[in-house]
Amino acid sequence: MMEAALSDITILDFTQGIAGPYCTKLLADYGANVIKIERPATGDGARRLGPFPNDVEHPEKSGAFLHLNTNKRGITLDLNSNGGREAAFELARRSDLVVESFRPGTMERFGLDYSSLNAANPSLVMTSISNFGQTGPYRDWRASELILYGMGGELISTGIIEREPVKMGGNVGSYQAGTVAAYASLAAVTGARDRGTGEYVDVAIIETQAGSIDRRMSLLLAYQYNDETTTRESLDAASGTGFPGGVYPCADGYVQITAGLVWFDRVVRMLGSPEGLLEEKWYTAEAQSDPDLKTEFDGYFYPWVLSKTKHEVWEAAQAFRVLSGPLNSIDDLFRDRNFRDRGAFAEIDHPEAGTLTYPGRPVVLNASPWSVRSPAPRLDEHTDEVLTELGYARDDIDRLKSEGAI
Repeated sequence: MMEAALSDITILDFTQGIAGPYCTKLLADYGANVIKIERPATGDGARRLGPFPNDVEHPEKSGAFLHLNTNKRGITLDLNSNGGREAAFELARRSDLVVESFRPGTMERFGLDYSSLNAANPSLVMTSISNFGQTGPYRDWRASELILYGMGGELISTGIIEREPVKMGGNVGSYQAGTVAAYASLAAVTGARDRGTGEYVDVAIIETQAGSIDRRMSLLLAYQYNDETTTRESLDAASGTGFPGGVYPCADGYVQITAGLVWFDRVVRMLGSPEGLLEEKWYTAEAQSDPDLKTEFDGYFYPWVLSKTKHEVWEAAQAFRVLSGPLNSIDDLFRDRNFRDRGAFAEIDHPEAGTLTYPGRPVVLNASPWSVRSPAPRLDEHTDEVLTELGYARDDIDRLKSEGAI
């Protein structure tokens, strides 16, 4: 079996929720030895996030936790106890990277801040993930996905003008912050090994939103350079790329189609070249911004699209080279032959949750492939194992358990 790319990196994981655990998951999935620290009895709050099989809540069956913590070993430490802090400090002394996502100042109160850990392990890298960063007037503020996208993203332009702005679905910002933290941490570890000295990495989720290289970046730059604030379009407006353009209902769901004047003739052929759409009035530059023509076009288009499934629409669009795609449900993704052929999903057996289908590797490394070495750890599953590796005797472990330190 080929050696994993990051198998020589040991990571101590003090994260919880989504952003931090996703950071360490990305590294664990490519071979890093990740030791996840959780609170005794309650564990990571993500254990209560769900979704749960059959909607029955169980701390070992949260879909979010199971996905975010594959390939990690899990131990419990009470960082408010002397025994818990001592064990954490010793683990950090032997690690290449420490990742934490507590509120700023928490690690310092535990005596596990970067200055303290770096004194014992000069080559250590430590990454802190927080809402607004470790410094600045907002550092102690709490936030939600909606707040972070609104303050740092392009929420002002998302949605239709007739309604309030809407954020992206799910927890996209948190996962993006985890991705940024993973590559920043890996870069810092690489640099630390070259220099022989460690580094502190401060990841502010709000800044990963404001500085992301996607649709938002171009819109934010437009404001920065031209003082232009992006506006949302009207649901009924014939604007933007023209018509057809947007999301449309069909027989079994929805499809997205982008055409406008540039590809309007292709759309007409896709619809069977109805005589009414062959008139010259449709092919002027002004036609695509004429709401009356849009309404007339809808009379041809909607009966056609509503009579077909999303895959039938997609196949027809491909045949006539019209930009299009189905709006897939999760079930559609699981059954999609492209994702299946590329191994984008993985079947993982967990002793409590059973066998479930998980999102697989995000990228393919041919020489050091992604693999599932272990499911997400049960609470306290590896505490004895890890402490024994540290040199703790059986009596010491039993004593820490009786004290509630582990």
